[in-house]
Parts: sequence; structure tokens; C-alpha cells
Amino acid sequence: MSDAAAMPAPGWARVLRRGSDRLLFDLGGGPRPLKFAWIVNAQKAGSFAFYGALMAWYAPQVPQATSHAAWIYLALHGSYGLCWLLKDLCFPDPNWQRRITLPSSVVALVGLGLYWSFGWLLISGVSQPRYPLPDGAWFCLCVSLCLLGSVLMIAADAQKFYTLRLRRGLIDDGVFRYVRHPNYLGEMLVYASFALLVWHWFPVVVLAVVWLGLFAPNMAFKEASLSRYPQWAAYRRRSWCLVPGLL
Repeated sequence: MSDAAAMPAPGWARVLRRGSDRLLFDLGGGPRPLKFAWIVNAQKAGSFAFYGALMAWYAPQVPQATSHAAWIYLALHGSYGLCWLLKDLCFPDPNWQRRITLPSSVVALVGLGLYWSFGWLLISGVSQPRYPLPDGAWFCLCVSLCLLGSVLMIAADAQKFYTLRLRRGLIDDGVFRYVRHPNYLGEMLVYASFALLVWHWFPVVVLAVVWLGLFAPNMAFKEASLSRYPQWAAYRRRSWCLVPGLL
């Protein structure tokens, strides 16, 4: 059976996608000397060094700079960046290879820098976390979320990359069997672990903007595109968008 015509993405998703594409790829027009992936990878690669330098800088005057929470944050965010680089080396996402304008490069650098601000809040002592659970239990929660999210994101991207090399079409098995967007869920778990470890309102605001303004329209566009496959209706009925049993 041939593929049917895809359903259009919702209007709200089209509006948000136009805005994000203009900011991240096309702002100001002109030359496009850089790939978006280069900027993302530079930020990921620099996380270990950045947070290590912050800890060394603040250590003489801020005892919290070398606390257990700071060291755990360094390990989580720094290691996640290295995992991302390994993933990009083995199975790069073609969507990240798009060339962008110089003003959009600045927007991307500033936007990714907001992620680095999470750890700065903790290491600098601006955030003085008082966790809802004992510290050890809270650290266990954050580490578990980060590990689970990293594995889920990498497994989903690997399955998609290698499956599509062999055949085009709807992927509805493996890590996609019950969740239609496991790569986004994995990424969200990772950054949720960072926000929980910092325990400050600012990471919550940043993540809300990214998840609602970027992730949500991307998922809506993906579902609109997948709707052209005959198996889509049955797959959508038996799967969840992000979290089985909830969403």
C-alpha cells in the first residue's frame, strides 16, 4: 500500500517552528559559514573544562564550589557532553548539519550558554539548594535520571539512524514501541536531572521555554510527517507521546 498524504502540522506548531527557524538558522540573512552542529558540539565538548574552571575559580571564596553537589554536577553535565560527542561521531543527526547565519550563530551560542548557567548557579553559590529529600537520596535521583535519559536518547537516535539506512518508513518497534518520541524524552530527563540538582527557578524557566517553544513543535511536525504511513493510526493508538500512562 502506498503512503497517504501527510496531515498538516497544527497551526501553533507552524508558528513556533517559523520563529525558531528564523532565530536559530536564518536570522539577519547573509553568509552561512558555520554548521549548527559545530556550535552545539563545541558547547558539549567544553562542559567538563568549563565547570572545572568554575570550580577552581570559586573554590577559594565559595565553599559550595567543591561540595558533593558541585562534583556530581560536573560529572553529570560533563560526561553527558562527551556522550553527545560520541553519539554525533558514530551516528550524526542530519538535521544538525544545517548551515546558519552569523547572527543565528550568536543566538545559538547565547542559548546554549544558558545551559551552562545551570551549573554556574550551583558552583558560584547563587543557588543554595535545600532538597526535599536527604542529599544522598536526591543525588541518587538525579544521577539515575541522567543515566536513564542518556541511554534512552542515544538508543533512540542509534535505532533511527541505522534503521533508516536500511529502510525508509515508520519506526514502531524497539525504544519507539511504546513512546513515539523517546529521544526527546531522554533529553528531557537529562536536563531535568541538572535542574533538580541545582534546585533553582531559573533552569525551570529555561527548560520550559525550550521544551514548549522548540521540542513541542518539533514533535508535532514529526507526528504530522509520520501520519502519511498506513500504520500510523494503529501505532498512535497503542503508543504514548512521551511518558507511558501519562502523556
